[in-house]
Amino acid sequence: MTLHVLTGAGSGIGAALAARLHARGDDLILFARSDARATQLRERFPGAYTVVADLAAPRDLAAALARHDLPARLDSLLHVAGVVDLGPVAELTVDAWSSQLDVNLVAPAELTRLLLPALRAAKGQVLFVNSGAGLRAAPEWAAYAASKHGLKALADSLRAEEAAHGVRVSTVYPGRTATAMQERVHAQEGRDYDPTAFIDPASVVTSILTVLDLPRDAQIPDLTIRPGF
Repeated sequence: MTLHVLTGAGSGIGAALAARLHARGDDLILFARSDARATQLRERFPGAYTVVADLAAPRDLAAALARHDLPARLDSLLHVAGVVDLGPVAELTVDAWSSQLDVNLVAPAELTRLLLPALRAAKGQVLFVNSGAGLRAAPEWAAYAASKHGLKALADSLRAEEAAHGVRVSTVYPGRTATAMQERVHAQEGRDYDPTAFIDPASVVTSILTVLDLPRDAQIPDLTIRPGF
């Protein structure tokens, strides 16, 4: 049975991805930021195992994992969770910078470090759900884009380092997708939100599964997804 560790399963792309993996019978280890959210995830995805850990506190991830007897082999680590807080550089606070860097970059790096032995044992795969902001930065997106540019660098370095261990590393760069995060972005931008104007999360999930399910004789290092209209 294929075993995945997934962050961000509570909403948006992460929830849609967890639903597709669960429906096809894959095993899931889902990260949740609280006991209440963990209970919700277990109810939504029967049979899933949950780990309570706050990605906003990456220094605590090692202790959180130590409380669990996790499998020695892991087929994939799927980094989907993320936060966004827009604002011009002249107004962004240290807290706004730190929170986005911690959740979007430092926590994925630390979680990857902690789970690499299990990924190496299975010759597994690490997949980062990045963003178009990870390739270019727009006004008022400096902190978020910096975290996502850093995530691209993490993936590129990790790919080169782990090739000898048989671990594949991929990054998916979705354009604007109809999620709660996108609704929050529109609120910060002061614009009306119309989910039909953006990519359906299910379409992003289809691309992620294409990357994950690719036969072992090949890999997709980077995949960019844009609206088709």
